[in-house]
Amino acid sequence: MKKIQTLLFQNITESEWDDMCAQNCMRTQYFGKNAIIFHMGDMIREIGIVLSGNINIENIDLWGNKSLLNNICAGQLFAETYALCKEPIMVNAIAAETSEILFLNADILTDFRYENCSWHMKITKNMLHILLQKNMALANRIFCTTPKTIRERLLIYLSSESSKAKSTTFQIPFNRQELADYLNLDRSALSKELGKMRDDGILRFRKNQFTLFDI
Repeated sequence: MKKIQTLLFQNITESEWDDMCAQNCMRTQYFGKNAIIFHMGDMIREIGIVLSGNINIENIDLWGNKSLLNNICAGQLFAETYALCKEPIMVNAIAAETSEILFLNADILTDFRYENCSWHMKITKNMLHILLQKNMALANRIFCTTPKTIRERLLIYLSSESSKAKSTTFQIPFNRQELADYLNLDRSALSKELGKMRDDGILRFRKNQFTLFDI
């Protein structure tokens, strides 16, 4: 298997990668659009790494209300916390489009048999870095959903995406329904407010591309 370019495998040498592959701890699988990769309640032992496509992380409550928690793009991980803690996964991981996923057995990070492998400490440090980044992303979503008004939520989210892109013109990973789910908003109310913000000269948009103007 060719070495995967992702933060988790950063600084792993080719020989170390070959040694990992020899442990038979990785596999790849394709999923069609809307296919469920991990189902809420599953006990999982593998960490998902998106090789192509992207994955939506969703939560559905007892009444069927859906919340979009995150979108996982190529090179990023998902479900690592549940795999490492060996707890039932409390979300659904769904392919937002046709996607290829690398599954890594989480035991290589927790089993003492691998501690003397040169790649083990590198991956452990990389995983810690990834978990810290995800904690920041979770905090950012809390910031986005805390304001009471739709406009305030949109401004915080879009400003954050603009900062990440280092440009006032950028693309977001969500369609309208997914954006509404992410911000805990009604889709029609969201679309109506976006129209008002456009009329007020705050932004311009076409599908998932946005441009913010100085206000």
